[in-house]
Amino acid sequence: EQIALDLALRIIRDEYQIGERVSGRSTLAGRYKVSPETIRRAVALLEDAGVVETIAGTGIVIKSKKAAEDYFQAFEGEKAMANLQKKLNQLMETRRRLDQEVEQTVQQMVSYLWGMINNLQYLEKIEIPADSWMVGKDLAETKLRSRTGATVVSIERDGEEIYSPSSKMEFKAGDRLSVVGTMQAKGMVRELVAQKVLEEE
Repeated sequence: EQIALDLALRIIRDEYQIGERVSGRSTLAGRYKVSPETIRRAVALLEDAGVVETIAGTGIVIKSKKAAEDYFQAFEGEKAMANLQKKLNQLMETRRRLDQEVEQTVQQMVSYLWGMINNLQYLEKIEIPADSWMVGKDLAETKLRSRTGATVVSIERDGEEIYSPSSKMEFKAGDRLSVVGTMQAKGMVRELVAQKVLEEE
């Protein structure tokens, strides 16, 4: 196919004119350093595309420059499509690997979370009353972890579970905190949440 493409390109560049006789197969075989059979197959491709014509007693004759252009463009189109397909395959493989990594990371996070919950005994939900001093304060301001030793793993608000809440997330009345920690730590959270005014430490 590469030889057929080269011949078509020569016709497009007007190195061969319409009606001109091309060198015989043996000569072309010597020029391209291939067997006459390879030249025969290349010429057959160009004949099928209407680029050249083999005339008995005359040889290979240039038939159509337009057909040569069409043949070349078709080849370039196939080449471009092959490159795009290769790129798509590479992207899909990358995506597959990323999907596997995401799945593995999620599984590790779940395993870690359950391990943490088991180590710290049980998870407990503690609701923030409307008159709690914590309403309007964010997690960082309340210093909940340093004051109690417990960890807030999620906040249930308006039927939605917010996991790993930001330290800047403000508490609202009715928020249900999912807390893990020792029995003592969770008791301290209940006491802290129930205070209307924060007691001096």
